[in-house]
Amino acid sequence: MNLSIIIPLLNEQESLEELFSRIDKVCSNHDLSYEIWFVDDGSTDLSWSIIENLKVQHHQIRGIKFPRNYGKSQALHAAFERASGDVIITMDADLQDFPEEIPELYDMIKNEGYDIVSGWKKKRFDNVMTKNIPSKLFNAAARNLSGVELHDFNCGLKAYRKQVVKSIDVYGDMHRYIPVLAANAGFRKITEKPVQHQARPYGTSKFGTERFVRGFLDLITLWFVSRFGGRPMHFFGAVGTIMFIVGFLSTIWLGISKLVDVSKGIYGHLLTNNAWFFIALTMMVLGTLLFIAGFLGEMIIRTNRQHENYHIEEVI
Repeated sequence: MNLSIIIPLLNEQESLEELFSRIDKVCSNHDLSYEIWFVDDGSTDLSWSIIENLKVQHHQIRGIKFPRNYGKSQALHAAFERASGDVIITMDADLQDFPEEIPELYDMIKNEGYDIVSGWKKKRFDNVMTKNIPSKLFNAAARNLSGVELHDFNCGLKAYRKQVVKSIDVYGDMHRYIPVLAANAGFRKITEKPVQHQARPYGTSKFGTERFVRGFLDLITLWFVSRFGGRPMHFFGAVGTIMFIVGFLSTIWLGISKLVDVSKGIYGHLLTNNAWFFIALTMMVLGTLLFIAGFLGEMIIRTNRQHENYHIEEVI
């Protein structure tokens, strides 16, 4: 099979039939065999009923239903596990992404040899203050911290070589950073393609400005884990050792200073009256605790990583 098209959705009943019709037309015109995985992430409207009806009429339709809203990362993870196409394409269900981009995305993966092609909405039709400007700032920070040179990490329209999605683990809110996860896993042929964008024709956005705050915190987590996740001793052990040494040397210096004062006949100055004594003691204690944390992390990090579980109510 040429393509697996994955579409996470939440309350998008107005757009699903039109979206499928456009995808089917594009793929048929370019002689591409395909399957579509609609992932209903806890919709409360008629979205799942529409998916069931489409499934009856079209054998290409697949569906996954969650009993509640787990988030886009979990929706993608569930579909990635089941997708069978040589090229995996993700897109949003709100018709802001253009299915007409699919053939070129497929060609860039299949014939040009890229691992990931990420959409880039150069001209956006979103609110400037609440989406466009925060998005530019967020993407700039993501580029600088991750080292992956993409202009639009949040674009839902992306294409992947099958091996990529089968090799990475999307969890939490990490769907924004799949290219970063892939790069950390060794898939370095990542590029972007300017894509069309239009204002949402139906419904309202399910994401607010708080997603940028969560996204930035997730980026810091990803940056830290990608560098020290497999070797926590390199961070906690190093910082803890430095703190302990500084605290220990400071304590020795205080002790020598006290002995010098005593040799000169100067009495009455207690070490505990010196604030630096408590700073040094605290640094030694914290340094020891950080070293222990690094040591324990080194032993358990690879076998004890926790993932957010989800329960699938139905698969068709």
